[in-house]
Amino acid sequence: MPVTQPTLLRLATAGSVDDGKSTLVGRLLHDSKSVLADQLDAVERVSRDRGLARADLALLTDGLRAEREQGITIDVAYRYFATADRSFILADCPGHVQYTRNTVTGASTADAVVLLVDARKGVLEQTRRHLAVAALLRVPHVIVAVNKIDLVGFDEDIYTQVASDLATVAFDLGLPDLVTVPVSALEGDNVVDRSARTDWYSGPSLLEVLETLPVADDPSHEEFRFPVQLTLRPQGAARDAAHREYRGYAGQIASGVVTVGDEVVVLPSGRRTTIAGIDTADGELTEAFAPRSVALRLAHDIDVARGDLIAAADHAPEPVRDLFATVCWLSQAPLSKHSRVLLKHTTCTTRAIVSAVDGVLDLDAVQIVPAQDLGLNDIGRLRIRTAEPIAAEPYARHRRTGAFLLIDAQSGQTLAAGMIGDPLAGEGEHADDWDI
Repeated sequence: MPVTQPTLLRLATAGSVDDGKSTLVGRLLHDSKSVLADQLDAVERVSRDRGLARADLALLTDGLRAEREQGITIDVAYRYFATADRSFILADCPGHVQYTRNTVTGASTADAVVLLVDARKGVLEQTRRHLAVAALLRVPHVIVAVNKIDLVGFDEDIYTQVASDLATVAFDLGLPDLVTVPVSALEGDNVVDRSARTDWYSGPSLLEVLETLPVADDPSHEEFRFPVQLTLRPQGAARDAAHREYRGYAGQIASGVVTVGDEVVVLPSGRRTTIAGIDTADGELTEAFAPRSVALRLAHDIDVARGDLIAAADHAPEPVRDLFATVCWLSQAPLSKHSRVLLKHTTCTTRAIVSAVDGVLDLDAVQIVPAQDLGLNDIGRLRIRTAEPIAAEPYARHRRTGAFLLIDAQSGQTLAAGMIGDPLAGEGEHADDWDI
């Protein structure tokens, strides 16, 4: 039986500077008829004022004034478009190395990443970095659009060589099922419709790939996890049958399903209880699925606060203070051993110290090499000790509860995006494998 496709796909673009990301997004919007007439008129008018012979479709996404003036993408531009088969939320990420943090942001919630590669330049360092980010974030699908195929005369041999180089890097990074498509974002070849000028390519167009991708990362199929955001104790609320005043714990279900009567454990305290009620703005429920926002009532009076995790009692993580992690360092100031930071894991924020820097990812060799510190945009391995125990889980198994941020305690600046690894990976058993 054919797989029933969901109605929404979260999509992010990535690639090096001038590889044509904004033009590709503009072409997708234009050729899928997702552009309003007045928007297209404005783009055509600006393009004529610049002396261009055709509409610069990149202007459909480069919304910031600085972006339009420089002809580059700086911020993550989010766009919505739809076809008859699927709706899309698209994050157009910048290509400059100094904006890698924006790419991490855009890709962190994506179901798929479309990475652009200039057919004339092939695989660059930034290409490897973005593939590494996609692998690190466990993005379910990675599609590479080998762009500007028109500028190499639609040459099959050039495309084949670039696709082969990409497959080698993807294999080294552990990215399965990489898909490549030869496209011309400027001319529209193989973006929405298949092109007769690439008669040697028998695969689908880029849009056809995106319309048929399965979204396998369904949080409702995982173990129940509920990070507590807020304790609700409204004054004047009705009391229950035991004459207790209302107390609920609000948040968003990170994964799994919760049902009234389920046995749960509150972490890090380890206290067990059962679910007495599930409340929403629309009334009570008997069952709720991720990623719904609800308020849970517990059968026992337990000290529960923001940052605690309510989890399925039989499949709960063990709170720990020592973490092995892979991070993408996003700050100008380097990170070294003994650096003191704040660690934000789900709704919990705690003080932490870097107990060791185990290494950094060499983007050419695609392996971890020894390092004393991490610089801007480096991807590396750390050991971190937290002041308070957290309910840590390997990111490879739990994408939502396996991620964290490192924050500067004084400025509040985000320093790193991190993924928790299996403790065994920090003991040297996988020294030649950068995978978390």
